[in-house]
Amino acid sequence: MGSGQVTDWQGKNVTVAGLGVSGIPAAKVLHGLGAKVTVVNDGDDARARAQAAELEALGIAVRLGDGATLPEGTELVVTAPGWKPDKPLFTAARDAGVDIWGDVELAWRLRGPDAAPWLAVTGTNGKTTTVQMLAEILKAAGLRTAAVGNIGVSLLDAVLGEERYDVLAVELSSYQLHWAPSLRAHSAAVLNLAPDHLDWHGSMEAYAADKGRIYEGNRVACVYNVADKATEDLVREADVEEGCRAIGFTLGAPAPSQLGVVDGILVDRAFVENRHKSAQELAEISDVEPPAPHNIANALAAAALARAFGVPPKAVRDGLRAFTPDAHRIAHVADIAGVSYVDDSKATNTHAAEASLAAYESIVWIAGGLAKGAVFEELVAKSAGHLRAAVLMGADRALIREALARHAPEVPVVDLDRTDTGAMLAAVQEAQRLARPGDTVLLAPACASMDMFANYNQRGDAFAEAVRELGAGA
Repeated sequence: MGSGQVTDWQGKNVTVAGLGVSGIPAAKVLHGLGAKVTVVNDGDDARARAQAAELEALGIAVRLGDGATLPEGTELVVTAPGWKPDKPLFTAARDAGVDIWGDVELAWRLRGPDAAPWLAVTGTNGKTTTVQMLAEILKAAGLRTAAVGNIGVSLLDAVLGEERYDVLAVELSSYQLHWAPSLRAHSAAVLNLAPDHLDWHGSMEAYAADKGRIYEGNRVACVYNVADKATEDLVREADVEEGCRAIGFTLGAPAPSQLGVVDGILVDRAFVENRHKSAQELAEISDVEPPAPHNIANALAAAALARAFGVPPKAVRDGLRAFTPDAHRIAHVADIAGVSYVDDSKATNTHAAEASLAAYESIVWIAGGLAKGAVFEELVAKSAGHLRAAVLMGADRALIREALARHAPEVPVVDLDRTDTGAMLAAVQEAQRLARPGDTVLLAPACASMDMFANYNQRGDAFAEAVRELGAGA
């Protein structure tokens, strides 16, 4: 398809798969560049028909209820990231020798000749927080930047909009990376790897390989997690530019070419003159909000990418101080009678919940929901020492109850056999009864929310509302 200049697109037959948040902008952009665009979509409901009408008014063809058939004459498929690789549409495209790009690949190909470099982040958990921290650090250094990709500004808007950027902080999911074969970041980080989305990727190996694509062609730094060997293995396997370095981050004291923590200080032994003998102080643990271990790891990864881009130490500290976490990510709700109540509704899988549970000494744990095929043995075994008690609710709570019985039989468990909207208040009341002064009541469900709530935000809001009710009666 060439370099992606406007002349390349004139009259090209492009099929866009999906009417989602990435499909509609992609269709409009390609149409504007002169391509002949056909959008195909599996669904044919009222919302899809309204979206189709909007596109058809512009002269874009739309086929509803038929996402399986490759339109005649297609020269390129641009897909929404969530469409699984084994869909018949893609099989037909591959058989016909037609390229398949995701929205990230399209944005990458449409960049201008003097486009801003990308600092890219992926991982099972922590991506959004790390990218937001990175954007704040870059801003503190006086750079024009934005948090883009899976969050914030759309990548197409960022590369085609009026605003000029010096550098972009880019969050990428495994889905997006799967469909982005020519992406080449300035520097990139894989924060961690844990089983997730395996139904989409087909295997842990395929999932890891898609995450590892973020390192391909890196110019300056491949940032990996010292505590997660799988991330370092991906760096070893990557084909990078000459001179690109492997940079580790660790919660311990850093070795040369690593960032880490010494006596409560975040330090850099990678981007300093004499890394074998000296280290550069970047920030204090107290500059990171919240200072939970996994969030310190996020901060170190963000700092590593910023330092790879040449950001001074002071900007790292100032950026981390300026960062405020999103709602429902280890959000402190209230202290009542010496007990702290914390909302981490965003912990929708076991890996995220494990990080959350590691952040507190003595926990009354509120958990449960939709397991999405997850198993809880390892999570409970690792976290048992932190648990005062557990309150379980939701469709798949029995899986967590069984893991607790096996690996933490001494921990009292309340099993709430209800999935109505009042269940959260009951869960918080039970947790209050079980908690002692100095404990943390922690909502870290390790499960998705859709059995009881519209999404994890609504679940977190219900928790906060229940805590406020407790406080009013205290």
